Amino acid sequence: MSSLSPTAAGNQTASVSMDPSRESTASTVRKVSELAGRILLSVLFLLSGLGKIGAYAGTAAYMSSLGVPGALLPLVIATEVLGAIAIIVGWNTRVIALLLGGFSLLTAAIFHNNFADQIQMIMFLKNVAIAGGYLLLVANGAGPLSIDHRTAK
Repeated sequence: MSSLSPTAAGNQTASVSMDPSRESTASTVRKVSELAGRILLSVLFLLSGLGKIGAYAGTAAYMSSLGVPGALLPLVIATEVLGAIAIIVGWNTRVIALLLGGFSLLTAAIFHNNFADQIQMIMFLKNVAIAGGYLLLVANGAGPLSIDHRTAK
């Protein structure tokens, strides 16, 4: 329900009050959406990291072919798997999101820089979009359904 109320300066402003059931529904939708967003954003990293374990030799060879030492693969796997889990559960979300966003931009620049190949250009833009999603987590945090929220109290 909307009503007009006078301010100290005599101007009219709209004040909106929602009934409690609508506020509760909106709050629930927001909480669940934040959790679902974290899961959807991170599942790519989780599956990618786990897939690298199963295709270790091939992944190390691919990295080496592009000038990235295959010896870094354990660090890459740990970053993807542990970072994804941290984001999903909402632990140190802002810091981990900043790191994963940077990781996503770095991998875009190294592995998807052949813009003459449309697939590589799309993969590059996908990584940039993922970094954008992680920047939103840096700005807004994980939300109430997270370890960060529980430990902040």
